Amino acid sequence: MQPISQVEGTFVDIDGRYVIVVGRFNHHVVDSLVEGAVDILMRHGVEGDNIDIVHVPGAWELPLAVKKVLKVAHPDAVIALGAVIRGGTPHFEYVAGGCNAALGNLQLEFETPIANGVLTVNSIEQAIERAGTKAGNKGAEAAMAAMEMVSLLRCFGDDDDHDQHAEDKA
Repeated sequence: MQPISQVEGTFVDIDGRYVIVVGRFNHHVVDSLVEGAVDILMRHGVEGDNIDIVHVPGAWELPLAVKKVLKVAHPDAVIALGAVIRGGTPHFEYVAGGCNAALGNLQLEFETPIANGVLTVNSIEQAIERAGTKAGNKGAEAAMAAMEMVSLLRCFGDDDDHDQHAEDKA
């Protein structure tokens, strides 16, 4: 019987360029997510000059900015951070759903990890819990996912199709 092959990322081969794209809406929550993401990246050895932060108005604008970052900057990973808090109208579903679907599509299109740290919560209390209190810091968790994916993708070596795709999109 052949052994089962396993491939997984580590937190060793994670050096690279990371761009954090941040929605300012609900900044009282999102600022903590950014602090958590930057802290984790730097604790794992990513140099400060390899971390860029791009601010956009809110979660709805994240996908367009992420796409531009991917086309122009060619980072090793993007970390998308924001907070969408449910209100009394269906606006929440449109913003949260549209943002999440677009980020997923961009990740596949550009074959670059996009760690989704966009909170989609029912209340401000839930947002605060996920930004560094009871439920941890989802910005830090998104940074961990980004680093692990950078390491994982390096296990597969260089991909000339990916490089060509990036050049075509530029």
